[in-house]
Amino acid sequence: MSESSGVRLDSWVWSVRLFKTRSAAAAACRAGHVRVNGTSAKPAQALRIDDEVRVRVDGRERIVVVARLIRKRVGAPEAALCLIDKTPPPPPRDVLMSVPLRDRGSGRPTKRERRELDRLRGFNED
Repeated sequence: MSESSGVRLDSWVWSVRLFKTRSAAAAACRAGHVRVNGTSAKPAQALRIDDEVRVRVDGRERIVVVARLIRKRVGAPEAALCLIDKTPPPPPRDVLMSVPLRDRGSGRPTKRERRELDRLRGFNED
């Protein structure tokens, strides 16, 4: 495949296994979860070699650089050759566990819970 011809963004992101389905890749593009070279991209945007693609999947941002252009979904070992993964490593589990989590939909914290959170974060009321 010549370098001058581009590949659709949603097709490439699906082909290198960043999304399970092409429709999920297209939906993520339309929602603004996929950026190419720092700008939001539409599903039909043409990709070129050395483009930087940032994909937000499952609350985590993946940063990849296009190494090869492919249109069809291939096996995982071959798909790994089509991208250069520049995603920083995830934070250690100790850091993630120290962050207090509230149940979704439980509302605002009470005054007592807010004071406990402030104490935990190191904010002192003098």
